Amino acid sequence: MDKNCPRVSESLLEEMMQNIPDANVITRISTTFQVLQSDTRLKILFLLSQKEMCVCELDCALEVTQSAISHSLRTLRQLDLVRVKKEGRFAVYYIADDHVKALIELCKEHVTECNP
Repeated sequence: MDKNCPRVSESLLEEMMQNIPDANVITRISTTFQVLQSDTRLKILFLLSQKEMCVCELDCALEVTQSAISHSLRTLRQLDLVRVKKEGRFAVYYIADDHVKALIELCKEHVTECNP
């Protein structure tokens, strides 16, 4: 660290470092962003943010195999980004909570504002 830099405040930096989440939380955040690198998974999240859907509906909406959709849904469920409930013989998927919806909406707003 360049202690001669007039902008360096060791006490402020120390305080700021205490606000960084622990390693486990950082790893989960990193994993979440890695999972969101998939176009298919992002499309699924945007669709589910509008309506609860079964795999059949997602299959009709997206131009990917049902296997790819199922794999993507499993990955999203493992990170608790989506959840599933049974409705008769259907497994219906939905966004886990408002945080997930806000995350993808904020990303969309950021990208569209930066690159109209």
